[in-house]
Amino acid sequence: MLAGPLQGMYDPSGPGRLLFGFFAAMSETERENIRESTLEGLDAAARKGSHGGRPPVITDDMLHTVLRRRANGETVEDIQPDLLIPTSRRKGQSPSLSSIYRALAEHEKTQAHPEAVETAHADFAALQQRDRIPK
Repeated sequence: MLAGPLQGMYDPSGPGRLLFGFFAAMSETERENIRESTLEGLDAAARKGSHGGRPPVITDDMLHTVLRRRANGETVEDIQPDLLIPTSRRKGQSPSLSSIYRALAEHEKTQAHPEAVETAHADFAALQQRDRIPK
């Protein structure tokens, strides 16, 4: 049991329950406000063309190099030491094999469904155009 001025605050059947309910409602409201502000900020950044997250380790040039050399019969293990990461804290080092394989898998997905990629780009352009038009 609590003693002193806090004794009445933890009374589940008295004014402590009311106070706890008030603080719980205020916390829930504040959390919802934070969530809405975060989503609005992410949406505004996306409209400006800025997307969060790390920059990709495998650049388009690196991917094209890997694709070209694999077409010539080289393995990913042979190609990996020749690739250098252009940015981030690992700048100048070779990317991991898993990063290369992941980039290849993503590339194969876009090649397997080009119409889906084209539709997504068109939808995004339409949304950007709609947001630019003043109402």
